Amino acid sequence: MIGSYKDIKAYEKSYKMSIKIYQEVRKFPKEELFGMTSQLKRAAASIPLNIAEGYGKRVCPNEFKRFLLMAIGSCDEMKVLLEMSKDLGFIDIKIYEEYVSEYEEIGKILNGLYKRWE
Repeated sequence: MIGSYKDIKAYEKSYKMSIKIYQEVRKFPKEELFGMTSQLKRAAASIPLNIAEGYGKRVCPNEFKRFLLMAIGSCDEMKVLLEMSKDLGFIDIKIYEEYVSEYEEIGKILNGLYKRWE
């Protein structure tokens, strides 16, 4: 039973990942503050934010689904940003693999929720 957006597994996982991303980007070069660092933080935060905002509009199923699609898009964006961060040497391969795996799982959960929501 979903009584709140906090009961949505994808929200919980994406919120925890956004905290990890915020902590991880503190290690990025200072010249990336307005580049990769900022973009990663915005994309990571947008996933739980879209889930919460969409859930607030759940009385209109299509509106909630629109926000789920935005969250799914942000999951894909995170995977690209993480790959770029790895290739630029800002994160190591282990962190990259762990984080991409998490975002793949979040994306699968969101896709399932999108397909089931009516």
